[in-house]
Parts: sequence; C-alpha cells; structure tokens
Amino acid sequence: MRADDLIAELMTTSGDRLLRLAFQLCHNRTEAEDLVQEALTRVYGSWLRRRPDVASAPAYVRRAIVNEYLRTRRLRRSSEVVTDELPEVPDEGFAEHVVDADQLWRALETLPPRQRTVLVLRYYEDLPDREIAATISARETTVRSLAARALQQLRSGNLIEERP
Repeated sequence: MRADDLIAELMTTSGDRLLRLAFQLCHNRTEAEDLVQEALTRVYGSWLRRRPDVASAPAYVRRAIVNEYLRTRRLRRSSEVVTDELPEVPDEGFAEHVVDADQLWRALETLPPRQRTVLVLRYYEDLPDREIAATISARETTVRSLAARALQQLRSGNLIEERP
C-alpha cells in the first residue's frame, strides 16, 4: 500500500480518535490539530522512505502524536513567560460538571508533560501500561511510577479526591 493511501485510510478510520488524543494532551483544539498534522507529516516522510507495517499504523501514529506533544512542550518551556494570572475564569452559568472538567484540565496542566501523557493514555485512551510504555519509550515500571507521582501531586494539591 502506498503512503498516500495509508495516510488517507488512517485518517478515515482513526482520524477522530487521533485528534481526540491530541486534544486530551494539550486541551486546545487548534494546537491538537497542529499536533496531528505535524505528526502525520513526519510519519508520511518516514513511510515514503520505507514500507510501513499496515497493522501497526494507528499505534505508530499515536506514538508520533505523543512524541510531537512532548517535543513541543520541551521547546515551549524555554520560551514561555509565567504569570500569576489565569487567562480566564469559568462563568457561574456553566453546569457543575463543566466546571469540574475545567478544574480537572487545569489540574492536569500543572503536571509535567510525561506525567500528563501517562494519565491521558491510561485514563482517556484506556491503554494498558505495556502499550503506554511502548508509546513513550519507557519501561512499564516507569509508567506506573509516573502515574503514581502524577496522582500523588494532584492529591497533595487537593486537585482530585482520594478513592475510598
């Protein structure tokens, strides 16, 4: 199968899921679209040089999206200006679950990129630790450690409730 056809088929069958993954990582629709586009551009170039394994194409692109997210976070960290003001405050008219979701996203934004990536892949994408480890190029124990530290950080800041 040609790279053009494979990318077209992949976007037809998994495009929404890939965009949803990118959105869950960065929580910004425009940035998510950019992440998917940049990851697909890199994958396309790679697939032009060699024949891809069609069966693993979705996992390959998912990993490319995660890698692109982590790469942009490393680059952005050196140029961001940190302020003590939040960019926006939710209106009182929102339903309570929307406010809760916003608080959860704000809490996730406080985590380092790798910890946030592990939580998104584990709880939103419902991936087992083995697949998460393969996606972020780490050991399964590292995935469990990153998840535990992330959850502990969220709990210590009273950003999420303890499970009974």
